[in-house]
Amino acid sequence: MKTFKHLFHQVVTFENLLIAANKAAKGKKEKPNVLSFFAKLEDHIYQLHDELETQCYRPSNYNTFQIYEPKPRMISAAPFRDRVVHHALMNVIGPLLERSFIFDSYANHAKQANTFSLLVSLGLENF
Repeated sequence: MKTFKHLFHQVVTFENLLIAANKAAKGKKEKPNVLSFFAKLEDHIYQLHDELETQCYRPSNYNTFQIYEPKPRMISAAPFRDRVVHHALMNVIGPLLERSFIFDSYANHAKQANTFSLLVSLGLENF
């Protein structure tokens, strides 16, 4: 696998963190923790940027809870600000990682997920 250098500064840019916040909030804009983050969006983004730049950032504890539908299971959810950092990281390294995936790993490819794998299994990939 090829080595890439100087990616950290791309991850911690204000623009990347802002894009990451919007991606992390997708479908969750009405949740209280997302609303409070977006109420002071610029402050939170600058704080994350500073913590990452100075290498003081520490992920928070996960919120663990149980759901019962469709079957009982434990869920561990990262706090919203940590999800923003996850998205910021994947915005930069995701495309680099995808290059190394084999063509037939449909679930790992953003552009090749369910629909394309279904077409291939039906023999309709040239549709």
